[in-house]
Amino acid sequence: MILIDAIYINNSGGKVLLDYLIVELEKTDKEVFYLLDFRIKDESIKIKSTNKVVYLQASLMKRRSFYKENKNKFSTILCFGNLPPNIRTSAKVYTYFHQLLFLDLPKEMSFVQKKIYYIKTHILNNFKKNTDYWVVQTGLVKEKLSRKYKINENTILTLPFYPPFDSQVVLAKKQYQYIYVSNVTIHKNHGRLIEAFVKFYDLHKKGKLILTIPSDAEEMLNIINVKRNEGYPIENIGFVERESLQKLYSESEYHVFPSLTESFGLGLIEAIENNCKIIGSDLPYTYAVCEPSLVFDPLDVNSITEALSLSLQKNTINSESKVNNEINNLISCLF
Repeated sequence: MILIDAIYINNSGGKVLLDYLIVELEKTDKEVFYLLDFRIKDESIKIKSTNKVVYLQASLMKRRSFYKENKNKFSTILCFGNLPPNIRTSAKVYTYFHQLLFLDLPKEMSFVQKKIYYIKTHILNNFKKNTDYWVVQTGLVKEKLSRKYKINENTILTLPFYPPFDSQVVLAKKQYQYIYVSNVTIHKNHGRLIEAFVKFYDLHKKGKLILTIPSDAEEMLNIINVKRNEGYPIENIGFVERESLQKLYSESEYHVFPSLTESFGLGLIEAIENNCKIIGSDLPYTYAVCEPSLVFDPLDVNSITEALSLSLQKNTINSESKVNNEINNLISCLF
């Protein structure tokens, strides 16, 4: 039996990838046990009757109890949330690592946030002996993970995967429509993007910025409302279902991606697949997955403004993806 341990995954890009992995696993004839985050219990996840799902609170103690009770039950385990099992088991263990904040912390993070990740880093270091292999999305993450935690690169598998859209949607591009598909955390860098767009609009009186900020991000929403009241074309559409997301990509000319750190940058790949041009951070994670159309220094508002201004030129090159979907190879490892 295969265990998919995703007890720490409940939102954002990790949840998108988890949903996709479950869909693909459910197409196989293998017996799968899913250990999932209690916070997604009410979601309609389709699991075959021959498979089993248990929802637990995302805590180290509850996870440890689960592994102590089931340490010899599984032939293969995939930990889908950065941390290997709390204890060594008899199974072959793969740990999917996708959180660059375990590797590099943006300088702007608060002391409390840095302290939390400092503790998480030590937990990961203590648990690393409990996995046989690591799975990452890019060579950049492989290199950083190996270096920081002194892990043999031969045990780190680069297997990028992402859910394709169900069908191709081709819409006329809305000229000078800029989108940023992302949730809100400090490293996502929304504040500088909004400030840069305001400067850009003051210069050219062109463009519209569309954001996908959730309704509970009150501070950022207040900033947007102030700018809208001042006459700037900034629109927040909140969380976007996947079908609507494809339409948003397809009709937008540019996807601006000012994040300060990413393990993959799923939005970059999705945007390119729907013919968006990428205006991205001039950082290694961007080049690990794509050739962007324009880049900027994400710490410099003026640099972002300049890149937006350059996008008004008619000879901006198209962006190209550098990754392929390796979902079948990942599932083959588990079997």
